[in-house]
Amino acid sequence: MSSGKKQPAKIGLKVIGRRIRELRGFDLTQAQFGKMLGIPQTTLSKYEKGQAAPPLDFLVRLKAHSGKSIDWIVTGEEKHDGGN
Repeated sequence: MSSGKKQPAKIGLKVIGRRIRELRGFDLTQAQFGKMLGIPQTTLSKYEKGQAAPPLDFLVRLKAHSGKSIDWIVTGEEKHDGGN
């Protein structure tokens, strides 16, 4: 039986890592992107592989750099004002 409610977004370190990798794009190395965001390449690698959870301060810097919301980075969904 379906209640008509939207299923919650999948949240997991691997999917967050894939979105971080997507934001890095193909033009930047992990070392270059990490330097832009103030973290070592090894730390960025762990985030992208889903081996470590990125802390809030990193997510805020990533949001400022990419223009994507923290909601999107974490859940893959955008929150829209004025809607349910």
